[in-house]
Amino acid sequence: MPTRRPTMTDVAQAAGVSQSTVSMVLNNMTGARLSAETRSKVLGVAMELGYRLPRREAPAPAAAIPAAPGVPGVRRNLIGYLVDEISTSPHPVVSVDGARDAAWTHDCVVSVAVTRGNAEQEAAAIEMLAMHPALLGIVYSTIFTREVALPPALVHRLGTVPVVLLNCHDEQHKLPTIVPGEVGGGHAATEHLIAMGHTRIGFINGEPWMEAAKDRIKGYRRALATADLPFDPALVRDGDWMSGTGFEATRSLMAGPRPPTALFCANDLMALGAMEALAQLGLKVPDDVSVMGYDDQEISRHTHPPLTTMVLPNYEMGRAAVEALLVAADTPAAQRASRRHLIKIDCPLVERQTVRRHA
Repeated sequence: MPTRRPTMTDVAQAAGVSQSTVSMVLNNMTGARLSAETRSKVLGVAMELGYRLPRREAPAPAAAIPAAPGVPGVRRNLIGYLVDEISTSPHPVVSVDGARDAAWTHDCVVSVAVTRGNAEQEAAAIEMLAMHPALLGIVYSTIFTREVALPPALVHRLGTVPVVLLNCHDEQHKLPTIVPGEVGGGHAATEHLIAMGHTRIGFINGEPWMEAAKDRIKGYRRALATADLPFDPALVRDGDWMSGTGFEATRSLMAGPRPPTALFCANDLMALGAMEALAQLGLKVPDDVSVMGYDDQEISRHTHPPLTTMVLPNYEMGRAAVEALLVAADTPAAQRASRRHLIKIDCPLVERQTVRRHA
């Protein structure tokens, strides 16, 4: 069986930096404020793992990237990428990075439009993209996973313009869709804590109305059930993804008559707050209490000790979206309409130093 080609996620994990940092180093972005030590470390790890930047080969044959309809000699190699927000979170930026790299390997380029969910801006961006003779298709993306109502301007073109949904899904599930495997991620995180001997595992969730929060606690509960451990509502707190609620929820959980020996926080910022609360209570991580995060944000590498967490696979999701779009572009419209492709990208575990075996 062929060996899997290493990804930027692999390099980031091995080097102890973020996917964004790896991308900036390997793409030789001169404006990035990175130390020579960091650049050297990333390059060394990439070389050791055998990672290679995607390189554009000779132009793809016409069958792979078709000519624009009615425009002789113009090949469709422009991918439109619509996203509602990109500046308030590191996650969508990394997805764009993955989409760009995947497009480049197929002799395509990506044009990104940030609409902030404004209907008029979405419509204008779609109209401009649709007018371009080289348009291959459109990736429609959101900053957090949710159900979306497609813009009318996009719905009207579904018969002629391939569309892939990234980090979102439509009500009827008729379009190719790329989302993170959040239930599996919540299950894997909890399963790891159970494997380390923990049976009372506190769970600090995000805002409960969000799909990510619903799926992560679903994974938590499934892992408990699989291990034949009872679900105890007293061990669960709802938060808001911010460190302050991680702090308060931890103090509340540890004040109970049977406090948990491990905390699974639904994102890294709440885990940061949890670690601060434990320190104020005079408890050591992981000697007294183990802590698990989620997302693998840059801060997770710089906590004391470094945080064990789950990767939110934004880069791989961006790549998968472009690859799905290329398949859709090579599929007749009638067949596209009858297909439903839901691709869930796994959230891998990153073991660092905040989880230890419970005696």
